[in-house]
Amino acid sequence: MAIASDDAPRDSARYRAMREIVEQMQDSVPGKLEITKEGIVHDMMAPGRPHELTTARVSRRLEKLMPDDIVAHTGTPDVEEEPAGILRHPDVMVIAEADMEGQGSFDPRTLIAAVEVVSQSNPDNDWVSKMRDYPLLGIPVYAVFDPRSGTGAVLSDIHPTPHGPRYATRKDFVYGEDVTIAEWTIATTDLPRYA
Repeated sequence: MAIASDDAPRDSARYRAMREIVEQMQDSVPGKLEITKEGIVHDMMAPGRPHELTTARVSRRLEKLMPDDIVAHTGTPDVEEEPAGILRHPDVMVIAEADMEGQGSFDPRTLIAAVEVVSQSNPDNDWVSKMRDYPLLGIPVYAVFDPRSGTGAVLSDIHPTPHGPRYATRKDFVYGEDVTIAEWTIATTDLPRYA
């Protein structure tokens, strides 16, 4: 049985305040706003062509292999878990269409996988913060594509640690190799690199 801490009401109020700020600012600032335990994360630069082309190619390659009722979604809304104080927006969300129905943010535990393309302006957001947040949210597979180095990793097998849930398995890859994300294996050839 979980026991709520005395800080839970304060943490919830803090999260709701940050959520309100993100909603008010998102359309008026460049880049992307997300919420973590540390506060609001602002990736200042709007994604450039290599980032967006990688996202599109990975999404299309996955969808060619998936059944019709599962999508590699690249749009909104975010994934959110208010009790954890986390709001994230994966570049690609592998999710069943049925779990996309309704209103509001997606339940992160309905995602089959999350895919991120590393940002030039804030790589630690993808390699550190999201590597911590996604297992906490219960996202079973996290794939990272890094156009800076032409490498990436697929993380899976969430397990408990003294610091909270973490991925137990990491499979690194280099562009040009095939990579398996959840049940689907795609090519990483022709993925662009940052200049």
